Amino acid sequence: MSLDDFFVEMSKRREKRVYFYRINQTSEEIDRFIYKYYEAARQSGVVIEGRIANPTEGNLAYYGEIMGLDFQLNVGFISASLKRWLPRLGACQREKIACAVYDCLNGLRSAGKTENMLKNAYIKFMCWLYYKFERIVNRLGQDNAPKILYCGSISNYELMLVSILYDAGCDVLLVQPAGDREYLKLDPGSKRSQEYQVSGGKEFPKDFSLRNLCREAEKEKQNKEIFGEESGLIRCTNAWIEGNGLSDILTAPAARGGKPDFYYNCYCRINGVADKITYTNDLYQFYLSLKSEKRQMVVVNEMIPKPTPDEIMRVRRGNYANLDQMLLDLQANIQYPASQKLRGLLVKAFAEVITEESKEPGVKLNRLLNKAVYLLCWIKRYLGQLFQNWKLPDVGCFIYMGGCRDGNEALFMRYLARIPVDVLILCPNLNTRCCLKDSLLYEINHQTSMVLDKFPEQDGQLRIGTSAYHAERELDTLLYQDSGMFRDQQFARADTIMLQTMDREIKILWNNELRFRPNFSTVDGIVNLPVIFAKMSGVKDRDVDNYWISIKQLITPETLVVNGAPFLTAAMPNPVKKYATEFFKNGKLRKNRIKSHPGYQYSFLREEMQEHILNKLEMLIEQKLIKGTFENGMEYTIVSVALNLPKEAVRLLQQFDFTKKNPKLIYIMTTETLMSIEDAVYTAFLNLLGFDVLFFVPTGYNIENHFNKKLLEEHQIGEYVYDLEVPNWDAVPVTARRSWRDIIFKRG
Repeated sequence: MSLDDFFVEMSKRREKRVYFYRINQTSEEIDRFIYKYYEAARQSGVVIEGRIANPTEGNLAYYGEIMGLDFQLNVGFISASLKRWLPRLGACQREKIACAVYDCLNGLRSAGKTENMLKNAYIKFMCWLYYKFERIVNRLGQDNAPKILYCGSISNYELMLVSILYDAGCDVLLVQPAGDREYLKLDPGSKRSQEYQVSGGKEFPKDFSLRNLCREAEKEKQNKEIFGEESGLIRCTNAWIEGNGLSDILTAPAARGGKPDFYYNCYCRINGVADKITYTNDLYQFYLSLKSEKRQMVVVNEMIPKPTPDEIMRVRRGNYANLDQMLLDLQANIQYPASQKLRGLLVKAFAEVITEESKEPGVKLNRLLNKAVYLLCWIKRYLGQLFQNWKLPDVGCFIYMGGCRDGNEALFMRYLARIPVDVLILCPNLNTRCCLKDSLLYEINHQTSMVLDKFPEQDGQLRIGTSAYHAERELDTLLYQDSGMFRDQQFARADTIMLQTMDREIKILWNNELRFRPNFSTVDGIVNLPVIFAKMSGVKDRDVDNYWISIKQLITPETLVVNGAPFLTAAMPNPVKKYATEFFKNGKLRKNRIKSHPGYQYSFLREEMQEHILNKLEMLIEQKLIKGTFENGMEYTIVSVALNLPKEAVRLLQQFDFTKKNPKLIYIMTTETLMSIEDAVYTAFLNLLGFDVLFFVPTGYNIENHFNKKLLEEHQIGEYVYDLEVPNWDAVPVTARRSWRDIIFKRG
């Protein structure tokens, strides 16, 4: 017998009979069958997991009220009782059940059971038929036989009842996760049912249950909806390559393997260069070879252009409660009408990489949606170029010169590697790290580094260095890599570290280059900047003249000076203020929107410094350093102040080299007028950018009421002095006036 016979209509079964089988082992095929049988039993049968509950006192009382307590062991009595107890039964159905009940009870009598035992068994069967099986006994005799699924170790009376129903015309499946031992105690000769022999079967897992089985089956069904049906195309990534990089990709797709339903792609990252002299020309010849073979190709240099607002708007999306719902809806954005097989692959790869991304720690659904939208934008942008007139065994080629800068780019590379595309990532400059991590990726590492920003696609782009040129670059590398020496503007990224110092150390550190300060370091291309953010309270020895001189000594060409509070106010003109809600939206700083906006004021700065400014602005908001952030719209004030810095501060930032002297701000407050919230934003932001910020407060008044946490390191340098006026700095000498003590004791 085939298990599929259970689902054949009675009129089409060879034996024209119902089946009673038990299953004691499992396999993938058996799990699928049990789930299918479970679904059929739910529609036109009964599912039992565990035991059938014994009739309650209420059940028995109702039976006694309707039927009385009479009992006779003959078919006529049982049939008449069934007519009253189950009035919806047809005559034929009633006779089948009555005969089956009689045969069962007669067997018990032959086994020596007393009249009272027979009566009790009869009442139990009648209650079970009414309360548990009434919905299926009415279907007896139909072409679609009703089905009973029992999962567990069946008891004696339960076996009798399902045998009665089997005799009356029900299919019965008994699933026994614990095996056949208990059953064979009740039916030693397997006279009532047959064991189904499972080919290659194994024991049921200890936690097996119909609920778990259904959950897995539903998940599998949902996965088919999310990942799509099997397209029949099978990926073979890198298994066929010889490990030579460029020459592997030049291997014609048809020559990579002979299996008709396979597509063979290469996924490779090459770090460094084998030979500086020939590297650029090798790439150009590689490019010409791909063109001559008419391979579909995309070349991207330095960074994958971010999706434009129009591209993002074209991605159809909604609000989602979970990942599966999101994947099912978003996949409608991926279309390739010319080949449903290819579309199936594109959808499956999308679901795979987003599902993998969802398992990263701390990834929330909303952030995952943003990543998915970015990915869909790039898929739509490059799909036509990579798959124009696609057919097997065609494989496009995506070349990325420079390596992945962020997680979104890495996600796109992982996606491309799972569809019929060769992915080549070139990182000739070993000082620039590619952030991509993927178990599928094949990596080639060379020890020689070379700066090359553009992939040579045209003759006009070719720049081939001479031996002397490359020798000079190698010397440059030896001098400036891990040596403590640095090229001008060598680093593009920096983080600040607040220095805790003694007050006397500030004067010593103030004019030092950052690389000579404690805790300066460079890690993975990021500079850690040790900066000062301090408050000097009081006046030493109440000597006002020397107090001003000590401040004058700190005013360097890199120093901005604020002579009184407030410096910035809300009433001052600020052209950025009207765009603040546009620049910061839904809790996110919209960097691309800012940089492309006509109101953006820093577009003339070098690109690295623009990124530095926007990154630190984002950090200032996210860390909630200013009171009221994310509470009363303070984030919009922060944006408007940070994107409208005074011209002098912007010029200092443009020339700021993270390894040399950093710009500085001295803020003097001599009266009861405290700095504004805009000043708090201004000073905290400059400090995050790498400025030393030093407050001189002779009154010792509290100036930190706008900060959310203790940011300033306070130094008490003397007694508090009030009502001082800031002098004209041009008239203040830079040499300290000697006191009468110095003169008498001949000091200094």
